[in-house]
Amino acid sequence: MPNTNQKTDIVHAPQDQADILAKALPFIRKYHGKTMVIKYGGNAMTDPALQKAFAEDVVLLKLVGINPVVVHGGGPQIETALKRLGKKGEFIQGMRVTDAETMEVVEWVLAGEVQQDIVGLINQAGGKAVGLTGRDGGLIRAQKLKLVDLVDANKEHDVGQVGDIVSIDPSVVKALQDDAFIPVVSPIGFGLQNESYNINADVVASKLATVLQAEKLLMLTNIPGVLDKNKELLPELTTREIDALIADGTISGGMIPKIAGALDAAKSGVNAVHIIDGRVAHAMLLEILTEQAFGTMIRSH
Repeated sequence: MPNTNQKTDIVHAPQDQADILAKALPFIRKYHGKTMVIKYGGNAMTDPALQKAFAEDVVLLKLVGINPVVVHGGGPQIETALKRLGKKGEFIQGMRVTDAETMEVVEWVLAGEVQQDIVGLINQAGGKAVGLTGRDGGLIRAQKLKLVDLVDANKEHDVGQVGDIVSIDPSVVKALQDDAFIPVVSPIGFGLQNESYNINADVVASKLATVLQAEKLLMLTNIPGVLDKNKELLPELTTREIDALIADGTISGGMIPKIAGALDAAKSGVNAVHIIDGRVAHAMLLEILTEQAFGTMIRSH
């Protein structure tokens, strides 16, 4: 039986193709030599067609002289692996409680499985990807996260080996970029005693974008962007508007760390932060190389 879900490729006349490429030229010129940090997660990571489109986008960006750096998550994959071991994932205030055994699982799923899949996809699409964790080149130094209770500020939750970033040394990322490689970073940090820490991938992407003084931070999610109460897309947001949306509950749950990280990056010198729909094939190219605003852009003022 034919697969009715498959989209047929639109065939463009050569003149149309030339027009499309010509329209992308000002953007290619504008962003040539600039760094873009991409947080890769959600459906874009699990749907084979979207995986392929993502890898092609990353390679195309590199080929036109833009420097992509990928930071990936892996929540669902970690959950699946824990279930296989008979462990149930536990969360406090959106943070995964990470005991020593869970940390081992997090490391082998993120650095061994998910990261290697992404590296393979990018290489298959014609790029040269290299996988990194926070240990490589002393990239991400971390300490145990002190999780203060949202209601009682005097109360602290112990979430185990969940990390708070102390510092990021981007020299290994810069060295790879300068040598035509595409870095793929797993959000694992290390402490003073060489202990491992599980760090929120949105936070790693935001901090890395800040340290690299990236032109853009692109966060691929499972929603079209930030939506208002009527489920309408908000194409642009400022600090003040975000505070109001958190206060009235429009932004809640897992969106809060994402937005908080995006806001930090925007305030710290990243020119633009975009929350875009990773369920749309080639969403990154639409955002970077066309005039069409795609998703929600966050500005610091």
